[in-house]
Amino acid sequence: MSFQRQFSVHQAQSCPISPDEDNPLTYHYQTPGTIPGTLRIAHDAYRTVLALINYDSQQAISRQDLTPEDCRLYVESPSISWIDIGGLGTEEILYQVGEMASLDPYLLEDVVNVPQRPKIEEYPSCLLILTQAAILKPKGDGFWLEQVSFVLGKNYVLTFQEEPLRDCFDLVRDRILNNKGKIRQMGADYLCYALWDAVIDSYYPALTLCRERLEILEEEIFFKPTVQTLETIYTIRKELITLNQGIQSQREALDFLLKDGQHWISKKVRTGLRDCHDHATQITATIDTALQMIEALLNLYLSALGNKNNEVMKVLTVVATIFSPLTFIAGIYGMNFNPDASPWNMPELNWYFGYPFCLGVMVAIATISVTVLWRQGLLKPQIPRLSRTKR
Repeated sequence: MSFQRQFSVHQAQSCPISPDEDNPLTYHYQTPGTIPGTLRIAHDAYRTVLALINYDSQQAISRQDLTPEDCRLYVESPSISWIDIGGLGTEEILYQVGEMASLDPYLLEDVVNVPQRPKIEEYPSCLLILTQAAILKPKGDGFWLEQVSFVLGKNYVLTFQEEPLRDCFDLVRDRILNNKGKIRQMGADYLCYALWDAVIDSYYPALTLCRERLEILEEEIFFKPTVQTLETIYTIRKELITLNQGIQSQREALDFLLKDGQHWISKKVRTGLRDCHDHATQITATIDTALQMIEALLNLYLSALGNKNNEVMKVLTVVATIFSPLTFIAGIYGMNFNPDASPWNMPELNWYFGYPFCLGVMVAIATISVTVLWRQGLLKPQIPRLSRTKR
């Protein structure tokens, strides 16, 4: 059975279940009993396009919109080939890529059925590395976590990306085409390391964005906490947990490669991978610090909300304290006793200055009450006044 025929049968018998796209912590899984090696092509997946960069120490060429057959000659040549497969929506091209590079059916399943947990799988002729890159959204209101798969062969690297429109590899392309650094003097393992390093470094802009949003939230909690503030805090917390999950899995994959996959990489490249491991550890520590800051902000929000409620209750108490004696006086003079029936029935109602005298007593009582409350500090705001940070 041919490679394409084998996957066509699996595709027809599959009944895939899509993960919850709104929850980035949900990973792909198939219906129990699905045939192993089944491909799941998402209905909204991008059309598959191929781009190639082939190079050696003397020259480098870049070609776009190739077919798998066009890439076969480059893969079989002694020079280094980087084939970037963008989009996972064209089954026929994916089958042809698998046949061209002699990929194991289970390898292609892990590549196409996204999202998968970052990991490393060894095959007789290649090494599969599943990673996740953090891609910022255009408006700066978050990021996408996109699966990026590397297939490392003897003299080639295949990269599979969910979308062909955005990635984090522009600097790597520039280094190859303009012969910057030593990438053109190294092998395919060094190219794979450079690409993986770019994926890990893509987490830094996402962390910077989260930190800036947390700083804005900190001021917002002090000055004007709202329900929307709480929703934003939990959104950022969810994003940080997502980043932590992605980078932790990649760090475990790096551990495996440095310990058990040394025959795939040279000694020089292992030094670079240890640097990638250090970056992943640093990112993990930064995320842990940000999550601690999230917990502090939640406590600060609850404290600010409690202070706000206390201020409201204090105002109500002050109003009640001031107007209670005034209401008492007004209630007495509203009892309507007839002063003609008895000389003790509200004789002040017949006074010439009775009404001004009553109002004066009321004003005096209110003034004394406000003065006493002010001296006791009950009229002073308890919420700290902070100066806004200029941006």
